[in-house]
Amino acid sequence: MLDARQLDALAAVADTGSFAAAARQLSLTVAAISLRIRSLEDALGQRLLVRGKRVHATAAGQALLGHVRQVRLMEADLLSGLRGAPEAGPGAWQNLSVAINADSVASWFLPGVTALLMRHRLTLEVLIDDQDHTHDALKGGDVIGCVTTLAEPMRGCVAEPLGVMRYRCVAAPAVVQRCRTSRGAVSAHRLLACPAVIFNRKDALQDAFLAQHFGLNNVNYPRHFVPAVDAFETAIGLGLGWGMVPEQNLRHRPELQELLPGATVDVALYWQHWAHEPPSAQRLTAAVKSAAREHLGAAA
Repeated sequence: MLDARQLDALAAVADTGSFAAAARQLSLTVAAISLRIRSLEDALGQRLLVRGKRVHATAAGQALLGHVRQVRLMEADLLSGLRGAPEAGPGAWQNLSVAINADSVASWFLPGVTALLMRHRLTLEVLIDDQDHTHDALKGGDVIGCVTTLAEPMRGCVAEPLGVMRYRCVAAPAVVQRCRTSRGAVSAHRLLACPAVIFNRKDALQDAFLAQHFGLNNVNYPRHFVPAVDAFETAIGLGLGWGMVPEQNLRHRPELQELLPGATVDVALYWQHWAHEPPSAQRLTAAVKSAAREHLGAAA
């Protein structure tokens, strides 16, 4: 049998990143936290945490943390059902953690789940990452679900298709003109001479655009990195460079022009979540799928 106090200590250290912060959170001494973790590791016969400047879980620790978070959600759902309608107060709210790409959060995810969160008194912790990497948080047990490009279900998970997010290559009018020849055609050479505005170093949409529409792979070009959606689109509008913007965002950005009209990059998105979900997570999954049907394009 797993000791609940030891599991609480493990989760606290993983969440806070240090033994000292975990001790403060649980109102214990650092020595008590360390003893509980060591006893749990001894009982299981393997290391669960990698000690360092910031403590993080091993693969075994991540698997155990995923179990802990599932059990906590199931317990919270059970207690809520036994008590009936939740009473007002901080203890009546239940937390869910998800990993979402930045473009999805504001454009369709939050609008699609807000009513559910308010109705069932759920709080949300959103981890932002590139859509090609959000599944790492689910694999590590940090979240209960993620919006990802990974179509293959991970172990113990289900991958459900959400639809397609379509991106267009845009820039300020002056930048578009610099990228065109005297005949009005977009020149790859001129395009690559202009900086691209990129969300972060994990963002590969610009490279996908160059590969799909110009046949260019592994090319070098100057880049700005602006890891915030509003600031990213503002940077493009100010003429800092060209970039890939979700089609649905362009109705609010009339100052942006397409560099290559009709040339798009389509990103198929999936909702990966635990195969065995407690009721609160099941309701979130249903809301996510409903929002995606309303806002995302259909997969080809």
